[in-house]
Amino acid sequence: MAAALDPRLPVLVGVGQVTMRPDRGDPMLEPVDLMAEALRRAEVDSGGSGLLGAAEQLLVVNETSWRYRNASRAVAERVGASPRRLVTSVVGGNLAGVMLVRAAEQIASGASDVVLLCGGESARSRSLLRKSGVEPDWTVQGDDVDPDESFGDARPMVSAVERDRGVLLPVDVYPLFEIALRARLGLGVARHRQRLGDLWSAFSEVAATNPYAWIREPLSASEIGEPGPDNRMISFPYTKRLCSNNQVDQSAALVLTSVDAARRAGVPMDRWVFLHAGAEAVDHWHVSNRIDLCSSPALRVAGREAFALAGIGVDDLSFVDLYSCFPAAVQIAALELGLVPDPSADGTGWGGIGATVPLTLTGGMTFAGGPLNNYTTHGVATMVSRLRTEPSALGLCTANGGYTTEHAVAILSASPPHTGAYRRAEPQAEVDAGASVTLDDDWVGEITIESATIPTGRDGERRALVAARTPDGSRTWCGSTDDALLHAIETTEIVGVRATRDAHGVVRID
Repeated sequence: MAAALDPRLPVLVGVGQVTMRPDRGDPMLEPVDLMAEALRRAEVDSGGSGLLGAAEQLLVVNETSWRYRNASRAVAERVGASPRRLVTSVVGGNLAGVMLVRAAEQIASGASDVVLLCGGESARSRSLLRKSGVEPDWTVQGDDVDPDESFGDARPMVSAVERDRGVLLPVDVYPLFEIALRARLGLGVARHRQRLGDLWSAFSEVAATNPYAWIREPLSASEIGEPGPDNRMISFPYTKRLCSNNQVDQSAALVLTSVDAARRAGVPMDRWVFLHAGAEAVDHWHVSNRIDLCSSPALRVAGREAFALAGIGVDDLSFVDLYSCFPAAVQIAALELGLVPDPSADGTGWGGIGATVPLTLTGGMTFAGGPLNNYTTHGVATMVSRLRTEPSALGLCTANGGYTTEHAVAILSASPPHTGAYRRAEPQAEVDAGASVTLDDDWVGEITIESATIPTGRDGERRALVAARTPDGSRTWCGSTDDALLHAIETTEIVGVRATRDAHGVVRID
């Protein structure tokens, strides 16, 4: 079989993960040191030699816990690499996935032989140092250091109207998606809370088996879904334990090569995991223009194309790792990719319960850890390790940026693609041609509530954030501190309720 392989097939040959617990006595490493360590581990994991030094590209996922003028150069210097291309992404949880599927295409075309991809965050160390009033003695690059090449779409994720109306923080926007999903499924408030707890409890059980997970204690549904002193409500219905945990010191790295380069480096074939197919697509950029708040046409189309290029169906998958910043992201992805049945009115088979395969390998971004833009690198690294144990199995990883805005899908296996080649798709034109809605921020009068959440500050201050439709179908954003509305959002099905909006964007229900 080995002799028949296309020497240009892209293979992941090495993966490395690092989790440091400075709150438990581990050293406080700056992000580029974490990344360098993950790359060294990835080279060791490959069983080959010289791969870091042979790299032609070093791709770094955007990190936020320290600012570098050229993060990729700092990493390269630490591992003794001299790649011709140094890249750091812009902000976006999808970009690790996008860089991976595009790098695989470059390897398949002969443009590169060895590509390194890594990312890391030292958010817990940074937080601890801030609390103690200490400034980190971390790398500061002078103006004489050339900036690295930037990768990704750096446009603001929100419009001026959305920002002014409070449609800004992911921790407030994803709950709007969640409530819209709840209404679509016909679930009541109590049943919905139980389902969220069940879904995330299953994720916590997976994290308990992951040696790199930040939280390795299984939690019950009630411990996750019910608010309490150590699990405050963040934005209804999401408690702290239903949100991504970005206060972590974690890094992950991947070594991607051609079959030919893997052979030259002496990488044993039992370390190889092949990229079969990749796809990427972007939903309508602003949430205001989405056709609804509980779907992702871009992910649906990207998934369809990835399956078609790999020549497989969803039932052929043995392993899945979905981007898991919030439960809504997981549920939308599971539906769009066909991992759960299209739900009936009572929600049968939904919420990750009854999915064709478990929806995470790491335990997700609450429990395994959510190192901001770099989670997907951890997901892929974990997938590679799992696929090596079952060479005939197929796995799928997703990456998500923004508010279920930007997506990447990768299909992998320790067996080569039966199509004989790696393929990538970018079906953006189809997504762009899809239906959209207009934003009307000037509407005054009757509206129908589309979704609502209650962002809650640490001081207990609460304010409703409401998405609504005008009589002509336009979307408008509203807010209120009215106790009656807050109570209705927490205790009843608010979606579909008639209300009024005034010229200041204040919503009132009858």
